Amino acid sequence: MMSMDAKFEALINAHFGAVAISLYGNQLAINLLTESPSHENIPSAHPLVKQAYQQIMQYLQQSTAPFNLPITVHGTPFQQLVWQAIAAIPVGQTATYGALAKQIGSGPRAVANACGANILPLVIPCHRVLAQNGIGGFMQGKPDGLKIKRWLLAHEGASGYQYE
Repeated sequence: MMSMDAKFEALINAHFGAVAISLYGNQLAINLLTESPSHENIPSAHPLVKQAYQQIMQYLQQSTAPFNLPITVHGTPFQQLVWQAIAAIPVGQTATYGALAKQIGSGPRAVANACGANILPLVIPCHRVLAQNGIGGFMQGKPDGLKIKRWLLAHEGASGYQYE
């Protein structure tokens, strides 16, 4: 999702590594890192980043903490449709790429591609989308991405997942 030398507005250390929050114009982006570039959390004074920081901190402490950020996510109409379907998956539950594809009248691979284009993981919880016979992908195949996905699913109490 982001290289270790990339810039970020705020940083939150997490059990799996860190959450980096960036701002590109008026577009918020969240990057999940397997290693933290800092030993300390780095808050931001920017109002939107500050609000995202606070809500992510709450989520990391309590998985049922809601996200209600005043944001518009830029993407194609199809991506928007997929992201809305993903956002409707309740905490602690999962859906398969195939089930989401059937729900919106598409194919599993197209749903997976829209997941890969999601720049707001946690807010749009693409970690809750699984393959038909397994965990599926996450973070576009980045090293240790599945470790983060398993941690998030365990954090939310999804059936069959425990902290590693």
